[in-house]
Amino acid sequence: MYQNNWLQLALGRISVIPKLALTVNMSLVSEFLGQLSLNVGSCEPKYPTVVPASDFDPDKDAARIETAIKTKGVDEATIIAVLTKRTYSQRREIAFAYERRAKKDLVTALKGALSGSLETVILGLMKSTAQYDASEIKGSIKGLGTDEEVLIEIVCSRSSSELAEIKTVYKELFKKDLEKDVAGDTSGDFAKLLLALVQAKRAEPSSVVDYEKIDEDARALYDAGVKRKGTDVATWISIMSERSVPHLQKVFDRYKSYSPYDMQESIRKEVKGDLEKSFLTLVECFENKPLYFASRLAEAMKGKSAKEKVVTRIMVSRCEVDLMKVRTEFKSQTGKSLFQTISEHTKGDYQKAMLSLCGGDD
Repeated sequence: MYQNNWLQLALGRISVIPKLALTVNMSLVSEFLGQLSLNVGSCEPKYPTVVPASDFDPDKDAARIETAIKTKGVDEATIIAVLTKRTYSQRREIAFAYERRAKKDLVTALKGALSGSLETVILGLMKSTAQYDASEIKGSIKGLGTDEEVLIEIVCSRSSSELAEIKTVYKELFKKDLEKDVAGDTSGDFAKLLLALVQAKRAEPSSVVDYEKIDEDARALYDAGVKRKGTDVATWISIMSERSVPHLQKVFDRYKSYSPYDMQESIRKEVKGDLEKSFLTLVECFENKPLYFASRLAEAMKGKSAKEKVVTRIMVSRCEVDLMKVRTEFKSQTGKSLFQTISEHTKGDYQKAMLSLCGGDD
């Protein structure tokens, strides 16, 4: 709240500054907004690979992009160099500056200039993380059939505050309720779990550790699954969608004193299909979210060529969130750096964009 008041005051003061000083001050505000985006809207710390550019000049960047688009054959390298090294708030300022210069919408111009995988990456970067997630969910349930993999990855890995923002943005973008769309495209216990998560009722972390509640939940998970014939899925959904992450981490630890299997093994024994994948994703993210994304990236680049949709989605959606940690987990899990693996499994302008978002070798 304090930061918001400070920002309103800063913006209020800028409105009375002479036009000559406006550019300088806007770049300062832009940097402030960039820093703010790292700390506001989520209680989780951020470990981004894409951070605010310190010498940021939106007019200069807009001019570079305009020239790159007008160049015969399009200068993709410049577009990549500029847009993968600016935060979303800075890209927005570039878009405003571009529209003032070219009298055209930047996203429309980029659509016309680019194609294939690079177009997908750059247009993804022109959205905020929440807008990007909302668009990916919409894409996964649009038309015939549902891409459950995308739905599971996003809904089961995002925090409650992120899901609440995705819901708001989804309504703004598509004039539909996310809950209704998810319910209409999924069924059974899988649908119930996704809806429980989308409702964003997860408790906030508490400084007080309630050992009695931890024991109670661990026992309830065991009684609802391994201990009985058949699974009381409703109990699993309730606990895993409503308790705070630090609480659940302790619950899973305590669970081992009741069950001969850990939580992940229990899930594999008790449920199957999309429900199994969803519960496993949840538990993996509760225990170590960057490791979950590192595993997804490793899996997507196992073959000769990468599964570009998966790689793009993770790199674009995590570059301003926790990609630096994902890199660390990737190296310790595979023995190779993410940078090196991307180099080996991708090519051309797409490779340049992915390596730039990766932010360096380990």
